[in-house]
Amino acid sequence: MSTIAPHDLAQVANVCQHISNAVHAVYVGPPSVSEAILVALVARGHLLLEGPPGIAKTTLARAFATVIGGNHRRIQFTADLLPADITGTYVLDMKTNNFVLREGPIFTNILLCDEINRAPAKTQAALLEAMQERQVTIEGETRALPSPFLVLATQNPIEQHGTYPLPEAQLDRFLMKLRLGFPTAADERKMLDMYGAAVARPPVVIAAASLLALQALADNVHVAPELLDYIVALAQFTRNHRQVLLGVSPRAALALLQAAKARALVRGRAYVTPDDIRDLTSAVFTHRMLMDVDNGTDEARREAIIAEALASVRFRTPVGIAS
Repeated sequence: MSTIAPHDLAQVANVCQHISNAVHAVYVGPPSVSEAILVALVARGHLLLEGPPGIAKTTLARAFATVIGGNHRRIQFTADLLPADITGTYVLDMKTNNFVLREGPIFTNILLCDEINRAPAKTQAALLEAMQERQVTIEGETRALPSPFLVLATQNPIEQHGTYPLPEAQLDRFLMKLRLGFPTAADERKMLDMYGAAVARPPVVIAAASLLALQALADNVHVAPELLDYIVALAQFTRNHRQVLLGVSPRAALALLQAAKARALVRGRAYVTPDDIRDLTSAVFTHRMLMDVDNGTDEARREAIIAEALASVRFRTPVGIAS
Protein backbone atom coordinates (compact mmCIF):
# COMPACT_ATOMS: atom_id res chain seq x y z
CA MET A 1 0.00 0.00 0.00
CA SER A 2 0.99 3.63 -0.40
CA THR A 3 2.95 5.39 2.32
CA ILE A 4 1.64 8.85 1.41
CA ALA A 5 -0.04 10.55 4.37
CA PRO A 6 -3.61 11.86 3.88
CA HIS A 7 -2.63 15.43 4.77
CA ASP A 8 0.10 15.29 2.08
CA LEU A 9 -2.48 14.18 -0.47
CA ALA A 10 -4.78 17.04 0.47
CA GLN A 11 -1.93 19.50 0.18
CA VAL A 12 -0.90 18.15 -3.23
CA ALA A 13 -4.46 18.36 -4.55
CA ASN A 14 -4.71 21.95 -3.30
CA VAL A 15 -1.42 22.96 -4.93
CA CYS A 16 -2.37 21.32 -8.24
CA GLN A 17 -5.69 23.16 -8.25
CA HIS A 18 -3.90 26.45 -7.63
CA ILE A 19 -1.49 25.69 -10.48
CA SER A 20 -4.40 25.03 -12.85
CA ASN A 21 -6.19 28.21 -11.79
CA ALA A 22 -3.05 30.31 -12.21
CA VAL A 23 -2.35 28.91 -15.68
CA HIS A 24 -5.91 29.41 -16.89
CA ALA A 25 -5.85 33.02 -15.74
CA VAL A 26 -3.67 33.70 -18.80
CA TYR A 27 -4.30 30.66 -21.01
CA VAL A 28 -7.72 29.95 -22.50
CA GLY A 29 -8.19 26.28 -23.28
CA PRO A 30 -9.46 22.94 -22.00
CA PRO A 31 -8.38 22.00 -18.45
CA SER A 32 -7.31 18.58 -19.74
CA VAL A 33 -4.33 20.17 -21.52
CA SER A 34 -2.96 21.89 -18.44
CA GLU A 35 -3.52 18.71 -16.42
CA ALA A 36 -1.59 16.71 -19.02
CA ILE A 37 1.40 19.05 -18.75
CA LEU A 38 1.28 18.82 -14.97
CA VAL A 39 1.12 15.02 -15.19
CA ALA A 40 4.12 15.03 -17.53
CA LEU A 41 6.05 17.22 -15.10
CA VAL A 42 5.25 15.06 -12.09
CA ALA A 43 6.00 11.88 -14.06
CA ARG A 44 9.38 13.30 -15.21
CA GLY A 45 8.23 13.00 -18.81
CA HIS A 46 7.96 15.11 -21.95
CA LEU A 47 4.95 16.13 -24.01
CA LEU A 48 4.33 16.35 -27.76
CA LEU A 49 1.50 18.68 -28.79
CA GLU A 50 0.11 18.28 -32.29
CA GLY A 51 -2.06 21.09 -33.55
CA PRO A 52 -2.30 24.11 -35.85
CA PRO A 53 -0.32 27.29 -35.19
CA GLY A 54 -1.82 30.20 -33.30
CA ILE A 55 -3.49 28.31 -30.44
CA ALA A 56 -1.36 29.82 -27.63
CA LYS A 57 1.10 26.97 -27.13
CA THR A 58 3.88 29.42 -26.23
CA THR A 59 1.61 31.21 -23.76
CA LEU A 60 0.83 27.88 -22.14
CA ALA A 61 4.52 26.96 -21.76
CA ARG A 62 5.41 30.39 -20.38
CA ALA A 63 2.57 30.25 -17.86
CA PHE A 64 3.66 26.85 -16.58
CA ALA A 65 7.28 27.93 -16.27
CA THR A 66 6.15 30.91 -14.22
CA VAL A 67 3.87 29.08 -11.80
CA ILE A 68 6.54 26.49 -10.96
CA GLY A 69 9.10 29.19 -10.28
CA GLY A 70 11.24 28.06 -13.19
CA ASN A 71 12.26 29.47 -16.54
CA HIS A 72 11.51 28.58 -20.12
CA ARG A 73 13.16 28.91 -23.50
CA ARG A 74 11.72 28.61 -26.97
CA ILE A 75 13.42 27.16 -30.05
CA GLN A 76 11.94 27.61 -33.51
CA PHE A 77 13.00 24.46 -35.34
CA THR A 78 14.06 24.99 -38.96
CA ALA A 79 15.85 22.96 -41.61
CA ASP A 80 19.14 24.79 -40.99
CA LEU A 81 19.08 24.48 -37.18
CA LEU A 82 22.30 22.92 -35.88
CA PRO A 83 22.80 20.74 -32.77
CA ALA A 84 24.99 23.47 -31.25
CA ASP A 85 22.05 25.88 -31.57
CA ILE A 86 20.26 23.68 -29.02
CA THR A 87 23.00 22.50 -26.68
CA GLY A 88 25.45 25.39 -26.93
CA THR A 89 29.12 25.42 -27.82
CA TYR A 90 32.52 26.56 -26.63
CA VAL A 91 33.64 30.02 -27.76
CA LEU A 92 36.88 31.90 -27.25
CA ASP A 93 36.80 34.47 -24.45
CA MET A 94 39.04 37.26 -25.73
CA LYS A 95 39.59 38.58 -22.19
CA THR A 96 40.98 35.35 -20.75
CA ASN A 97 42.09 33.74 -24.02
CA ASN A 98 40.28 30.57 -22.91
CA PHE A 99 37.39 28.67 -24.40
CA VAL A 100 34.22 28.97 -22.32
CA LEU A 101 30.86 27.27 -22.73
CA ARG A 102 28.06 29.38 -24.09
CA GLU A 103 25.04 27.42 -22.92
CA GLY A 104 22.27 26.78 -25.41
CA PRO A 105 18.55 27.20 -24.76
CA ILE A 106 18.29 23.59 -23.58
CA PHE A 107 19.57 24.68 -20.15
CA THR A 108 16.15 25.56 -18.81
CA ASN A 109 13.20 24.06 -16.94
CA ILE A 110 10.63 24.07 -19.73
CA LEU A 111 11.91 23.90 -23.31
CA LEU A 112 9.35 24.75 -25.98
CA CYS A 113 10.36 23.15 -29.28
CA ASP A 114 8.16 24.79 -31.89
CA GLU A 115 7.52 22.76 -35.05
CA ILE A 116 10.00 20.14 -33.93
CA ASN A 117 9.61 18.10 -37.12
CA ARG A 118 11.14 20.86 -39.26
CA ALA A 119 14.71 20.01 -38.18
CA PRO A 120 16.73 17.15 -39.74
CA ALA A 121 17.69 13.97 -37.92
CA LYS A 122 21.15 15.21 -36.88
CA THR A 123 19.58 18.10 -34.99
CA GLN A 124 16.84 15.90 -33.54
CA ALA A 125 19.55 13.63 -32.15
CA ALA A 126 20.79 16.49 -29.96
CA LEU A 127 17.60 16.12 -27.92
CA LEU A 128 17.76 12.36 -27.34
CA GLU A 129 20.34 12.38 -24.55
CA ALA A 130 18.71 15.39 -22.92
CA MET A 131 15.22 13.86 -22.90
CA GLN A 132 16.32 10.48 -21.56
CA GLU A 133 19.32 11.24 -19.33
CA ARG A 134 18.64 14.88 -18.35
CA GLN A 135 22.13 15.80 -19.52
CA VAL A 136 23.97 16.93 -22.65
CA THR A 137 27.46 16.19 -23.91
CA ILE A 138 29.29 19.10 -25.54
CA GLU A 139 32.78 18.60 -26.94
CA GLY A 140 33.13 15.46 -24.82
CA GLU A 141 32.06 17.17 -21.58
CA THR A 142 28.82 16.05 -19.94
CA ARG A 143 26.74 18.66 -18.16
CA ALA A 144 23.55 18.07 -16.16
CA LEU A 145 20.39 19.95 -17.08
CA PRO A 146 18.32 21.93 -14.57
CA SER A 147 15.64 20.10 -12.60
CA PRO A 148 12.78 19.84 -13.26
CA PHE A 149 13.24 19.58 -17.02
CA LEU A 150 10.38 19.24 -19.51
CA VAL A 151 10.43 19.26 -23.31
CA LEU A 152 7.16 20.63 -24.63
CA ALA A 153 7.26 20.09 -28.39
CA THR A 154 4.76 21.05 -31.08
CA GLN A 155 4.18 20.00 -34.65
CA ASN A 156 1.65 20.92 -37.32
CA PRO A 157 -0.34 17.85 -38.45
CA ILE A 158 -1.48 19.44 -41.72
CA GLU A 159 1.41 21.18 -43.46
CA GLN A 160 4.13 18.62 -44.21
CA HIS A 161 6.21 20.54 -46.76
CA GLY A 162 9.81 20.79 -45.59
CA THR A 163 9.32 18.53 -42.56
CA TYR A 164 11.15 15.46 -41.32
CA PRO A 165 9.15 12.70 -39.60
CA LEU A 166 10.38 12.20 -36.06
CA PRO A 167 12.30 8.93 -35.70
CA GLU A 168 10.69 6.21 -33.61
CA ALA A 169 13.46 6.45 -31.01
CA GLN A 170 12.61 10.08 -30.37
CA LEU A 171 8.85 9.59 -30.39
CA ASP A 172 9.35 6.88 -27.78
CA ARG A 173 10.91 9.46 -25.46
CA PHE A 174 7.76 11.55 -25.29
CA LEU A 175 5.66 10.44 -22.36
CA MET A 176 2.46 11.55 -24.09
CA LYS A 177 1.22 13.03 -27.32
CA LEU A 178 -1.85 15.27 -27.30
CA ARG A 179 -3.82 16.46 -30.29
CA LEU A 180 -5.02 20.04 -29.95
CA GLY A 181 -7.66 21.64 -32.09
CA PHE A 182 -9.09 25.09 -32.42
CA PRO A 183 -10.81 26.55 -29.35
CA THR A 184 -14.52 26.33 -28.78
CA ALA A 185 -16.65 29.34 -29.65
CA ALA A 186 -16.91 30.24 -25.97
CA ASP A 187 -13.13 30.03 -25.46
CA GLU A 188 -12.43 32.04 -28.59
CA ARG A 189 -14.87 34.70 -27.45
CA LYS A 190 -13.06 34.84 -24.11
CA MET A 191 -9.75 35.31 -25.95
CA LEU A 192 -11.20 38.29 -27.82
CA ASP A 193 -12.38 39.81 -24.54
CA MET A 194 -8.90 39.41 -23.06
CA TYR A 195 -7.05 40.76 -26.09
CA GLY A 196 -5.43 44.11 -25.41
CA ALA A 197 -6.28 43.99 -21.72
CA ALA A 198 -3.52 44.07 -19.12
CA VAL A 199 -3.24 40.45 -17.99
CA ALA A 200 -1.41 39.99 -14.69
CA ARG A 201 1.61 37.73 -14.68
CA PRO A 202 0.59 34.43 -13.03
CA PRO A 203 1.96 34.00 -9.52
CA VAL A 204 4.54 31.43 -8.50
CA VAL A 205 2.47 28.64 -6.95
CA ILE A 206 5.17 26.08 -6.26
CA ALA A 207 8.94 26.32 -6.25
CA ALA A 208 10.91 24.13 -8.63
CA ALA A 209 12.46 22.32 -5.64
CA SER A 210 8.99 21.52 -4.27
CA LEU A 211 8.01 20.11 -7.65
CA LEU A 212 10.91 17.68 -7.33
CA ALA A 213 9.36 16.58 -4.04
CA LEU A 214 6.07 15.96 -5.89
CA GLN A 215 7.93 13.79 -8.39
CA ALA A 216 9.39 11.75 -5.55
CA LEU A 217 5.96 11.49 -3.94
CA ALA A 218 4.49 10.08 -7.15
CA ASP A 219 6.90 7.16 -6.88
CA ASN A 220 5.03 6.09 -3.72
CA VAL A 221 1.58 5.97 -5.32
CA HIS A 222 0.22 2.44 -4.93
CA VAL A 223 -0.40 0.30 -8.00
CA ALA A 224 -2.21 -3.01 -7.52
CA PRO A 225 -0.61 -6.08 -9.17
CA GLU A 226 -3.76 -6.53 -11.27
CA LEU A 227 -3.20 -3.07 -12.76
CA LEU A 228 0.34 -3.98 -13.74
CA ASP A 229 -1.09 -7.02 -15.52
CA TYR A 230 -3.62 -4.73 -17.21
CA ILE A 231 -0.86 -2.45 -18.56
CA VAL A 232 1.11 -5.44 -19.85
CA ALA A 233 -1.97 -6.87 -21.55
CA LEU A 234 -2.68 -3.58 -23.31
CA ALA A 235 0.91 -3.35 -24.52
CA GLN A 236 0.83 -6.96 -25.72
CA PHE A 237 -2.39 -6.27 -27.63
CA THR A 238 -0.64 -3.66 -29.79
CA ARG A 239 2.26 -6.02 -30.48
CA ASN A 240 -0.01 -8.86 -31.58
CA HIS A 241 -2.47 -6.84 -33.67
CA ARG A 242 -2.34 -7.89 -37.32
CA GLN A 243 -2.52 -4.28 -38.59
CA VAL A 244 0.35 -3.05 -36.39
CA LEU A 245 3.82 -3.52 -37.83
CA LEU A 246 5.57 -2.68 -34.55
CA GLY A 247 3.72 -2.44 -31.24
CA VAL A 248 4.63 -0.27 -28.28
CA SER A 249 7.94 -0.85 -26.51
CA PRO A 250 8.48 -1.80 -22.86
CA ARG A 251 9.35 1.88 -22.33
CA ALA A 252 5.75 2.66 -23.33
CA ALA A 253 4.41 0.33 -20.63
CA LEU A 254 6.66 2.04 -18.08
CA ALA A 255 5.50 5.42 -19.37
CA LEU A 256 1.85 4.46 -18.90
CA LEU A 257 2.64 3.35 -15.34
CA GLN A 258 4.47 6.63 -14.59
CA ALA A 259 1.71 8.75 -16.09
CA ALA A 260 -1.03 6.86 -14.21
CA LYS A 261 0.77 7.33 -10.88
CA ALA A 262 1.31 11.03 -11.57
CA ARG A 263 -2.33 11.51 -12.58
CA ALA A 264 -3.54 9.81 -9.42
CA LEU A 265 -1.36 12.07 -7.29
CA VAL A 266 -2.41 15.23 -9.15
CA ARG A 267 -6.03 14.27 -8.47
CA GLY A 268 -5.33 13.73 -4.77
CA ARG A 269 -5.20 9.95 -4.65
CA ALA A 270 -2.52 7.63 -3.28
CA TYR A 271 -3.53 4.79 -5.59
CA VAL A 272 -4.01 4.19 -9.30
CA THR A 273 -7.41 3.18 -10.67
CA PRO A 274 -8.25 1.36 -13.91
CA ASP A 275 -9.70 4.63 -15.22
CA ASP A 276 -6.32 6.33 -14.82
CA ILE A 277 -4.86 3.75 -17.17
CA ARG A 278 -7.78 3.74 -19.62
CA ASP A 279 -7.84 7.53 -19.90
CA LEU A 280 -4.11 7.77 -20.57
CA THR A 281 -3.54 4.79 -22.86
CA SER A 282 -4.26 6.63 -26.10
CA ALA A 283 -2.02 9.61 -25.25
CA VAL A 284 0.83 7.30 -24.19
CA PHE A 285 0.57 4.55 -26.83
CA THR A 286 -0.62 5.97 -30.17
CA HIS A 287 2.53 7.83 -31.21
CA ARG A 288 4.66 4.77 -30.38
CA MET A 289 2.88 2.38 -32.75
CA LEU A 290 4.31 1.72 -36.22
CA MET A 291 1.48 0.81 -38.56
CA ASP A 292 1.41 -1.51 -41.54
CA VAL A 293 1.14 0.80 -44.55
CA ASP A 294 -1.41 -1.52 -46.17
CA ASN A 295 -3.81 -0.84 -43.28
CA GLY A 296 -3.46 2.91 -43.00
CA THR A 297 -0.94 4.93 -41.01
CA ASP A 298 -3.01 7.91 -39.92
CA GLU A 299 -3.62 8.93 -36.34
CA ALA A 300 -7.29 7.98 -36.48
CA ARG A 301 -6.38 4.38 -37.31
CA ARG A 302 -4.00 4.18 -34.35
CA GLU A 303 -6.65 5.58 -32.03
CA ALA A 304 -9.14 3.02 -33.36
CA ILE A 305 -6.76 0.20 -32.46
CA ILE A 306 -6.28 1.62 -28.96
CA ALA A 307 -10.06 1.82 -28.60
CA GLU A 308 -10.22 -1.80 -29.72
CA ALA A 309 -7.61 -2.74 -27.11
CA LEU A 310 -9.51 -1.00 -24.32
CA ALA A 311 -12.71 -2.76 -25.39
CA SER A 312 -11.09 -6.19 -25.70
CA VAL A 313 -8.67 -6.25 -22.76
CA ARG A 314 -10.57 -6.47 -19.49
CA PHE A 315 -9.25 -5.43 -16.12
CA ARG A 316 -9.39 -8.46 -13.84
CA THR A 317 -10.93 -7.35 -10.55
CA PRO A 318 -9.23 -9.03 -7.58
CA VAL A 319 -11.23 -11.83 -5.97
CA GLY A 320 -13.36 -10.57 -3.10
CA ILE A 321 -13.49 -6.98 -4.36
CA ALA A 322 -16.61 -5.61 -6.01
CA SER A 323 -16.11 -4.41 -9.58
